[in-house]
Amino acid sequence: MAFMEKPPAGKVLLDDTVPLTAAIEASQSLQSHTEYIIRVQRGISVENSWQIVRRYSDFDLLNNSLQIAGLSLPLPPKKLIGNMDREFIAERQKGLQNYLNVITTNHILSNCELVKKFLDPNNYSANYTEIALQQVSMFFRSEPKWEVVEPLKDIGWRIRKKYFLMKIKNQPKERLVLSWADLGPDKYLSDKDFQCLIKLLPSCLHPYIYRVTFATANESSALLIRMFNEKGTLKDLIYKAKPKDPFLKKYCNPKKIQGLELQQIKTYGRQILEVLKFLHDKGFPYGHLHASNVMLDGDTCRLLDLENSLLGLPSFYRSYFSQFRKINTLESVDVHCFGHLLYEMTYGRPPDSVPVDSFPPAPSMAVVAVLESTLSCEACKNGMPTISRLLQMPLFSDVLLTTSEKPQFKIPTKLKEALRIAKECIEKRLIEEQKQIHQHRRLTRAQSHHGSEEERKKRKILARKKSKRSALENSEEHSAKYSNSNNSAGSGASSPLTSPSSPTPPSTSVEHAPF
Repeated sequence: MAFMEKPPAGKVLLDDTVPLTAAIEASQSLQSHTEYIIRVQRGISVENSWQIVRRYSDFDLLNNSLQIAGLSLPLPPKKLIGNMDREFIAERQKGLQNYLNVITTNHILSNCELVKKFLDPNNYSANYTEIALQQVSMFFRSEPKWEVVEPLKDIGWRIRKKYFLMKIKNQPKERLVLSWADLGPDKYLSDKDFQCLIKLLPSCLHPYIYRVTFATANESSALLIRMFNEKGTLKDLIYKAKPKDPFLKKYCNPKKIQGLELQQIKTYGRQILEVLKFLHDKGFPYGHLHASNVMLDGDTCRLLDLENSLLGLPSFYRSYFSQFRKINTLESVDVHCFGHLLYEMTYGRPPDSVPVDSFPPAPSMAVVAVLESTLSCEACKNGMPTISRLLQMPLFSDVLLTTSEKPQFKIPTKLKEALRIAKECIEKRLIEEQKQIHQHRRLTRAQSHHGSEEERKKRKILARKKSKRSALENSEEHSAKYSNSNNSAGSGASSPLTSPSSPTPPSTSVEHAPF
């Protein structure tokens, strides 16, 4: 079924999770306002940077749009009189730089469409809701039994993935959710294999996988339909959020921070580990575990969005695990992401930074043991445990799971091989990115060390010693020449100065400073 157009040749598939940084390089005053020239950079490469020009009113507009997040962002206040003074402009520039630093280092804000469009208008000018509506409308021409109830605006974090509330015409009370997603930078499957695997997803039956009602795809995107769940996801439970609300409103600034009960942590954790092990054993790459991708059905967790790895979409936590070279397989990525999820279930919020140096008090030391094995400095440096190892840890080993549903997911041998190759390509890109980040970090450390005050003092001391030594050597050479000249004059010898009688070596010793 051809419901979507083929992507244009040479289309660049951006990794939207690569962090953007922004530095105000200069300001220029015009007749009635000031413009700020900002250098924006994607990732670690200085070559991948560009300039944008923004007024204070642009910052103000962005800040108003971000108010839905419920955060108190440090935008400098407006000033109507004296706003063209040089000192005021310099002070405001500092304030705007601080504002940029805050929004680009907040994990949720930095990935939202509003911030991306502000910093990178060339790559984020498209209206993806409109694009998705066009594709969905084309789909309905050949599948007339479905009908759109309403768009579910911004309920997810992905810029290029959109959701719609659906119904079946002859079952008007039943609600479903349609998700449409564009291709990502890790789409390595052939078009044929990609479409076959997407269409295979409704046949996947597992007690801890949320059932796909319908799935289809072509060369440029995929469209899936699932039942709508009024209770929402595991993240909605943790943050006490309404499933239909925008992502920024639900999760940026929760009113009450409270973790789950110990028994919930144990049960949900065990269920999630079981389904991850099932997918790993099947050779099906996942790599997209986070609390919004776990649907709650009563007391049962069911995994969502198996299609993401087929589409080649980057992980929610990619900017975290791309920093650690030992987290270089999709299995280890799943384990590390499970650590993030467990932290959120335990404390009701994500960790402030990763790796985590020390963990707050938890309902059980068994929880801390699992967190340390997945999020600590040592774990990130030395590597992740396996899913099987986590299942054997005291936190999960005594959990009894009662389910009568037998898992089923038959993947033809040819498609298994295609998945294996695609998985290797995804991991290869990750390893290369980690290598570049590691090299950049080493270079930055070396430059920082070289430019430190202590190092500058050391270099001054060495330069002085070198200067003194050079002066001393010159003095010794001059003395030797003078002595040779006197000797020659006294004896009437006509031998050249280059062949004097052996002079007495100087008795002064020079200590050579190490370089």
